[in-house]
Amino acid sequence: MPTDQRRDQRDQRPNIVLVLTDDHAAHALSAYDDTLLQTPNLDRLAQEGMRFDATYCTNALCAPSRASILTGTYSHVNGVRTLSTHFDAAQPTFVSMLRDAGYQTWLAGKWHLGHGGEHDPQGFDYWEVLDGQGPYWDPELISEDGRRTVSGYTTTILTDLAIERIRQRDPDRPFCLLLHHKAPHRSWDPDTAHAKLFADEDLPEPATLFDDHAGHGRAAREARMRIGRDLNERDLKAPFPPGLDEPERTRWAYQRYLKDYLRCVVSVDENTGRLLDVLDDEGLRDDTIVAYSSDQGFFLGDHGWYDKRFMYDESLRMPLLVRYPPEVPAGSATDAMALNIDFAQTFLDYAGIEAHPRMQGESLRPLLRGERPDGWRDSIYYRYWEHDDNPHHVEAHYGVRTERYKLIYYYARGFGIPGASDRTMPPEWELFDLERDPAELTNVWAHPAYADVREELRAELARLQAQYADEPCEDSA
Repeated sequence: MPTDQRRDQRDQRPNIVLVLTDDHAAHALSAYDDTLLQTPNLDRLAQEGMRFDATYCTNALCAPSRASILTGTYSHVNGVRTLSTHFDAAQPTFVSMLRDAGYQTWLAGKWHLGHGGEHDPQGFDYWEVLDGQGPYWDPELISEDGRRTVSGYTTTILTDLAIERIRQRDPDRPFCLLLHHKAPHRSWDPDTAHAKLFADEDLPEPATLFDDHAGHGRAAREARMRIGRDLNERDLKAPFPPGLDEPERTRWAYQRYLKDYLRCVVSVDENTGRLLDVLDDEGLRDDTIVAYSSDQGFFLGDHGWYDKRFMYDESLRMPLLVRYPPEVPAGSATDAMALNIDFAQTFLDYAGIEAHPRMQGESLRPLLRGERPDGWRDSIYYRYWEHDDNPHHVEAHYGVRTERYKLIYYYARGFGIPGASDRTMPPEWELFDLERDPAELTNVWAHPAYADVREELRAELARLQAQYADEPCEDSA
């Protein structure tokens, strides 16, 4: 068949590539903040597409966020509230809907939503995933054909699998590729090429590294996520030197932890560059939506912490970069509020498929075109369910964030959910004025000057819970 005729007969809907990392904070990506490192390949997506500056997760935990991304729904709808509540993969996802509409669908990498029976990936023509979190080296991969161990560095191996799918595609049908990396999740094991990166420099410390949480409630003070106290020898690749006082332990652990974390990010960046080069080489650049994000943010020493879970912005905020040359202006950015539940409806919109009625997000397509629809959201709802988890002991909470304010309610109960503790604590409120206090250091809940703001935010919280059909705790209503 002549090339021109073949092109005319090809399905013209865009290909979709979602590269999703684990725990990649936006402030460890130089398109957002170049203080710590350079990520030139990821920055390329921002330079050639759009950077979203206000994208948030709905539950800052790996498995729940991934379930929300796939289904376009909150945790209480898709059923994945904690790391111990596995995914019913038969429920509608944007991937299964794309496949039903004729897309080739592939998944390589982290699944982390349970294995076996109803928990294995569904809706994919091909899937090969890590067992649980998976290791950084020599991963065991699970597929419909069983298990196999592949020698090498996991970030590179997963990218190789994705590239192989692209090169072996049916050129007449669009594809959807999910490349889900383990990196830069704990335990932060770099590849050989980057093992000494940053070795001869001291990374800058965040202003809140020594936050004593005097301006927070009990939940922040009792969480077990302090860099100088709660990271272990496996995380740090060495025991603490003897004789260090508490600030010295924090500074020593911060440098060791963060350098390994950033080394893992550099591997992700370079492998993303490989993937983008293949799309270019295959003539797919203008035919493919490429989105890069993480399942949530991460504390990089902010507030003295590692990990995530809290509704504070370093944990709540996700990076999101999207390139699609036919429609997305190069080098553009938006501060419109986006959520991880929006991803599914966005991809379906581009494929010309009506969103499933249960989906709770909004298509980001107007924003990607440089438009902000009237009535676009000006607040977001968040809920963390894994109450008093072991070992981090972060209390269950929900809240609302607007452009200026954040209201958090620690209801501090597990309600018998798997993975949550049966301990209960007295409930607490936190209110932050993000304009005056962007680092979220001072709780102004009890301040008389914020009485009206407090009641307005409580009303907005109730409105969002009703909108998303989530049940409030009686004492927060």
